[in-house]
Amino acid sequence: QVQLGESGGGLVQAGGSLRLSCAASGRTFSVYAMGWFRQAPGKEREFVARINWSGGNTYYADSVKGRCTISRDNAKNTVYLQMNSLKPEDTAVYYCAAARLPGTLDNGVPDYWGKGTLVTVSS
Repeated sequence: QVQLGESGGGLVQAGGSLRLSCAASGRTFSVYAMGWFRQAPGKEREFVARINWSGGNTYYADSVKGRCTISRDNAKNTVYLQMNSLKPEDTAVYYCAAARLPGTLDNGVPDYWGKGTLVTVSS
């Protein structure tokens, strides 16, 4: 069992920046990768970014590539999502996710989900 706690959401202006944090607890030794999804009202949940825990390999959705950077702090069992040049279409609830096996997070089936943190980007 792994618990995930997100923070850092809020209201920002278009073009602004924001950093989300996700701290993992519990059986964190079983985590292979962590990442972020988001879901806007009326839309399906979509993948945003992922980072492998050991090697640090990253992968981004095309919609955020070049504007977002995912990073990790191994000592704190925490991942971050730095978001720059934010757009109104980035408005969504952002969910932290963790996976035990490679490929599962990218494909939308992580093993663990956080409760979400709301990001609102004003135009």
